[in-house]
Amino acid sequence: MKLKKPKFWDYKKPNYLSYLLLPFTIPIKLNNFYLNKKRIKKKNTKNIMTICVGNIYIGGTGKTPLSIKICQILKSLNLKAATIKKFYKDQIDEQKLLAGKTKLYCLKNRKSGLNEAIKDNIDVAIFDDGLQDNSMNYDLSFVCFNNLKWIGNGLLIPAGPLRENIKSIAKHDAVFLNGNDEDVSNLKKSIKEYNANINIFETLYVPNNIDRFNNKEKYLIFSGIGNPDSFKKTLIKNKFDIIKELKFPDHYQYTHQDISEIKLHAKKLDAKILTTEKDYIKINHKDLDEIDFLGIDLVIKQEEELIKLIKSNI
Repeated sequence: MKLKKPKFWDYKKPNYLSYLLLPFTIPIKLNNFYLNKKRIKKKNTKNIMTICVGNIYIGGTGKTPLSIKICQILKSLNLKAATIKKFYKDQIDEQKLLAGKTKLYCLKNRKSGLNEAIKDNIDVAIFDDGLQDNSMNYDLSFVCFNNLKWIGNGLLIPAGPLRENIKSIAKHDAVFLNGNDEDVSNLKKSIKEYNANINIFETLYVPNNIDRFNNKEKYLIFSGIGNPDSFKKTLIKNKFDIIKELKFPDHYQYTHQDISEIKLHAKKLDAKILTTEKDYIKINHKDLDEIDFLGIDLVIKQEEELIKLIKSNI
């Protein structure tokens, strides 16, 4: 059973529990040191461009929507683009989302996916996750953060939510700050302290099917994603009347009993049921009646600058 992310991970400062767990971060530090020593940054020699969209904050940073968006941009430039994701049994939701909106290669390892993409004459391969994979070299590497969570308490797992120290962003080509149009000026200053020349892109979540909802209705919302707060904030920003929120762990696999209980809650509250597209696609078709999802498009504010960056590396 999946566990929910500890609340203290997202405190602005570490608490006593974080400090107690600090000794357990030593294996992560040693592993990261080993990976960085072993990894050699080099240009991909094969006739394909590679872009990695990953994170150092575990879960809920918007890397999958960004991977889809970049793929769409590349297609608009008449480039043959595809996404690559390592197969994980507990990430079927992301795999379905990518497969439905991009050409996806999802195999047991990323190199196999890349080889298949090369066989199919793909121009650009976008890796959803993989920054910590030392067996891969990417032409461009992008790090995603959520505007609200940022780096949480700033500590490594299990004392905090980070896979790597925040200083590691210096080795990447760009940082993406994903959210709902929050003020990120302070985050930008922090990022520039580690790499003054790094590219910083801002994105925001824009609903694409909002016309089919009635804002005068009451809504019960539920989600099993890495950052449910962004989902809720998007709804509030678009004036949805949320009277109940149910949170599940990231990549949660809903049972018939779970959905029945959600529907019972909604009935008692006389509320409509709304979830994310990522959650909707993993619910059994027989349980989908009375449930709808909010479709989201990711808008990159500096899209032209991103296109220039990609073109300069092709």
